[in-house]
Order: sequence, then C-alpha cells, then structure tokens
Amino acid sequence: MANDLMNLLQSQLGNDDFIKQLSQQIGGAEPAQTKAAATGIVSTLMGALAKNAAKPEGANALSNALDRDHDGSILDDAFSLLSGQKQASNQNMLNGAGILKHLLGGKQGGAVDMISQVSGLDQGKTGNLMTMLAPLLMGALGKTKRQSGLNAGDLFSLLSGSVKEDRKQGNNQTMDMISMFLDQDGDGDIKDDVMKIGGKLLRGFFSRKR
Repeated sequence: MANDLMNLLQSQLGNDDFIKQLSQQIGGAEPAQTKAAATGIVSTLMGALAKNAAKPEGANALSNALDRDHDGSILDDAFSLLSGQKQASNQNMLNGAGILKHLLGGKQGGAVDMISQVSGLDQGKTGNLMTMLAPLLMGALGKTKRQSGLNAGDLFSLLSGSVKEDRKQGNNQTMDMISMFLDQDGDGDIKDDVMKIGGKLLRGFFSRKR
C-alpha cells in the first residue's frame, strides 16, 4: 500500500513537464529548486498526516475528509485543476489553504521556512507551492484508500509505511529534520518510531536558522 501511494505521487512529481509547469505557476523558479521544494513539502505533509492519524479521532477525521472531498480525480488532470484552468466539481478538493491549516496550524510558517532553506526556493514561492501540492497529496491518499478498500484504522499504517518508504528513497536527512520540526511540542514521540530524530542534525538545523 505504501508503495502504491508513493508511486502515485512519483508519477506526478517525477514528471519534468509537471515540475516546469509548477515552476511557472508559482512565479518563475528553477525547476530543480521547485522539485526539491516539492519533495520536502510532500514529506512534511505526509509526516503531519501520519502524526494526526496516530490517534483514532485523527484517523477517523482524515478518513471522512478523504471520502467526502478527495476521491483521487485530481490526479487525472492535476495541473489544470491546481492552476485554476479547469474547475473541479468539488471545490473542497482544491482547498489547499484549508488542508494546510488543519495539518500544520501555527507551524505552517515554520514549515515554509524550513523547506525554503533546504531547497533554495524563496519563501513566497515555497508557500504557494505548498498550497498547490496539499490537494495533490490528499488526492493520492484518497485514491489509494479507495482502491485498497482501507478503513480509518488502516490509514496510520499506510502513512507510516510511506514515511519509511520515503527514507529508503534517500530522504533520510530531510525526514529527520521534518520529524524534529513536527514534534516540537516536546512529547518525544511520533507514534513511537515512525520517524527518528537525530540530535546532531537538530543542532545543525537550528544553528543555520540563527
């Protein structure tokens, strides 16, 4: 299941034409920076989804949102829908700002700053890209849920497995940074071992921010 979700996302973000279109849509950016930022955004949002889904009430809320607004049809013509060239039958499907508010809350600005520093893409463009990509991730998750017949209880396993798959694809350092950022509430745990935090990386990240 985790591979299915990652493959859906890779089919979009691994497409050079799609990345170039996104680069133009956010105001003109180097495609390499856009792709790096997109990878960081998806990893960050996936980590936030996994953390939310670790609790039964969070998993139920996510399951209901997917069933209601994110059936995966956005993937059929993603750029036209995300850029506003084509109207969606369900506008909630494209509400990236609402998705980000729910997933990141007051941490959204910090997430944009973190991804901007890692990718080299400026903060304004990173924020715009994050708003565009949030519905894409939800659509991929909704499609995987529907095709695999998943219930609310399966979502955490799917998301945590996808986080681990992300690590295997060479994003270990990024994921360590993201896990540290998402767990700033200090409880020392994102469902035990979904993501491990490296102390050296943590110190290095904050030293760069000052």
